[in-house]
Amino acid sequence: MGNVARPESSRRAATRHFWYNSDTMNKTYTRREFIKLAALSLGSLAFRPFAPQKAGNETGFVVRVAAASVSVYAQPDDTSRIVQQRYRDELVNVYHEIVSDKGPGYNPVWYRVWGGYMHSARLQTVREQLNPVVERIPAGGLLAEVSVPYTQAYMPGPRDTWSEVYRLYCDTLHWVIALDEGPDGGPWYRLKDELNDAEYHVPAEHLRIVRPEEMSPLAVDVPPEKKRIEVSIEKQMMWAYEEDRLVFSTKVSTGVLKRDRSINGIPTATPVGEFRVISKMPSKHMGGGQLTNDLEAYVLPGVPWTTFFDGTGVAFHGTYWHTNYGMTMSRGCVNLRPEEARWVFRWTTPVTEYGEIEKRGYGTRVIVT
Repeated sequence: MGNVARPESSRRAATRHFWYNSDTMNKTYTRREFIKLAALSLGSLAFRPFAPQKAGNETGFVVRVAAASVSVYAQPDDTSRIVQQRYRDELVNVYHEIVSDKGPGYNPVWYRVWGGYMHSARLQTVREQLNPVVERIPAGGLLAEVSVPYTQAYMPGPRDTWSEVYRLYCDTLHWVIALDEGPDGGPWYRLKDELNDAEYHVPAEHLRIVRPEEMSPLAVDVPPEKKRIEVSIEKQMMWAYEEDRLVFSTKVSTGVLKRDRSINGIPTATPVGEFRVISKMPSKHMGGGQLTNDLEAYVLPGVPWTTFFDGTGVAFHGTYWHTNYGMTMSRGCVNLRPEEARWVFRWTTPVTEYGEIEKRGYGTRVIVT
């Protein structure tokens, strides 16, 4: 799709969509500075240190720009005139969805927005749900889902300072290990990163605690050897069978076919062959493990409902950085919508108990062709 230069007027307009201010990002704050800036935001939308501004949509739904930029076109057609650009993490009101006869054929879904049309591929549908705070956190922690468009995580530092680290996005899952007083004096959950063991904080009301029944196993009366999953790279489809009965099917995004290898030296193409589910993790930090607030870095904390079936790290998992199912998009994994990934997680074996960070075993058969 096309691209245009970002005019000065667009840069000014973009800042009005956020409680962030570009001059105050990438900074370490003392508690006093943090509280002062947060208090200023009560009378102005100029700054909000840990969440986006509400989009205020009453008739349609809201999407988050999940790429560096996404074009707004005059028509639902990527050969039409580009009207403007929308930039990473902006929230956009969608008036309605359109299936365009101009395609693309694998994903012809476009959104009618202010000023034109945006293709759905790099837009994440989000919600704005604030949650009651759970004060008692058990020793093993609680699994929680981000239920706002995004929440900015902070790490406490020396001399009562707080520094930005990851931005955590809607539908991602994280392990809550404690409830602390945050930099604004309010209740913030302390999260434990399973990859790098880092601990950082987000406002507690931004996370919804996952109930045990939401991850309880499905079809437990079906013998495990009667279950199988088939994936077609050519068709970008996945099917789940109980013996020969189809019980689930959906479009997927498998690995991009590249001659070079990904940053960890593993091919980006999804491997073909017959596999078994070997590990399941409801929350997985993928990509690099470095602590950063760089929004363009390849760090993906909290990837939801991860079901590994190959020792190189290939898995079924939920995806929050694109919705372009039907096209190869990944670095080898099988991308699914988060709710579909949760179904796969629950339906496959080995069975995961609530509170387990990882479950390993010789599980459901997976055939990739």
